[in-house]
Amino acid sequence: MNFYSLKTRLFYLSFITLVFSACNKHKKIDVSDIQVDVKIERFDRDFDSLRVKPMDEQAGILYKKYGAFYTDYIERVMKAGSARDTIYFNRLRAIFADKAYVDLKHDVDAAYPNLDKQTEELTDAFKHIKYYYPKKALPKLYAYFSGFEAQTAIGDGYFGIGLDLFLGADSKFYPSLVNAFPRYVSRRFTPDNITPRVVEGMAREDMFPEDERDKSLLAKMVYNGKIMYYMDQILPDVPDSTKIGYSAKQTKWCDDYKGDIWSYFLEENLLYESDYQKIQKYLNEAPFTPGLGQDNESAPKLAVWTGWQIVRAYMDKHPDVTLQQLMADTDAQKILNEAKYRPKNP
Repeated sequence: MNFYSLKTRLFYLSFITLVFSACNKHKKIDVSDIQVDVKIERFDRDFDSLRVKPMDEQAGILYKKYGAFYTDYIERVMKAGSARDTIYFNRLRAIFADKAYVDLKHDVDAAYPNLDKQTEELTDAFKHIKYYYPKKALPKLYAYFSGFEAQTAIGDGYFGIGLDLFLGADSKFYPSLVNAFPRYVSRRFTPDNITPRVVEGMAREDMFPEDERDKSLLAKMVYNGKIMYYMDQILPDVPDSTKIGYSAKQTKWCDDYKGDIWSYFLEENLLYESDYQKIQKYLNEAPFTPGLGQDNESAPKLAVWTGWQIVRAYMDKHPDVTLQQLMADTDAQKILNEAKYRPKNP
């Protein structure tokens, strides 16, 4: 089986973030005295040892080192079969024998001879997390590549980073994967997206999972807005466009038409709509939002962006509310009411 043909299971979390100023207006905090030990283990390199050394012996070594992640990688990412049955060795041998594996490994090694920059960025992010949530157990970090199967993976005590889906927007591999990863998605497969995606994945999947009972667009707006505001605090130096995954043009469009965007949601009676088929286009990844803007120029995920602005307005008006209190607050209507969000186009 071709290593690149694995069916995409991109755990790409609905990535989000926006807005019009790259500089964060929120007060920075001093995290210099907070101690965290961040190391990104190069599982991608250890995995290659299965190719060049006795596989049964190396499998035992890797399982001892990586534990649950090794099992999850074999079974869920590679879909090679049960990690408790050595039949999966046959699948691995086929992968290693494929030139596609060699080519991909070459490009991953070239793009990431080390992960020093990402380690520095994640160290700062994790210090911020510890500042707000001192008791939070931070995950072990593992770098891997999966044949374009999963950009990130989260499991028991770990967070995995799929380096093959962070090779850079101009990677030679992505044009052939356009059916799985349209250009509006793959343009964000860059090294500077690694830290935001780790922080966002931890927030959405571990720390603040969405309540499945929240069906209305307003509830989803505010939930997403809180996630984005959390990213503001944890990643104070990351541009809004990177956090939400917008281009510069899309960021400007939202700023230019923020009044019209809000009016549209109100006039179409969308805030309390709970039919997901009707509201998903305002929440999900897309090249643009149908029904807004001319010539398909509108930004996608407008409910996410708008929710972000609502939460920012709410927090600006309530400087006494802590981040922990905000993230624990499930009253979307209250947050909207007290935000007094009344945007106007510039």
